[in-house]
Amino acid sequence: MTINIQFVKMKTSETMSSYVTKKLQKLAKKYNWVIRADVFFKIENDPTERGHICEIELSLPGPKIFAVSNEKNYEMAVKETIGDLDKQLKKRKAKFTKQNISS
Repeated sequence: MTINIQFVKMKTSETMSSYVTKKLQKLAKKYNWVIRADVFFKIENDPTERGHICEIELSLPGPKIFAVSNEKNYEMAVKETIGDLDKQLKKRKAKFTKQNISS
């Protein structure tokens, strides 16, 4: 899987890059048919103490999968976003399995 990380209107962070890469590589081992991940880190002024946004779009066979989280820090946002993607990938895998069985 190719991983593309962008920091939108903020400084790049090697720590966050390696953190999200490590998490995505675990996901890639579980779902080896994922082709590419586009990760976007954004910051937003938010009165609720959130505003650390992580968006991830996965390219794979069929429609792309997308998830976004807005949390108090980037680590929480990455965990939440990858958790959402994992759920979506499980559903997609179940759909593939059903189609292969009925074929």
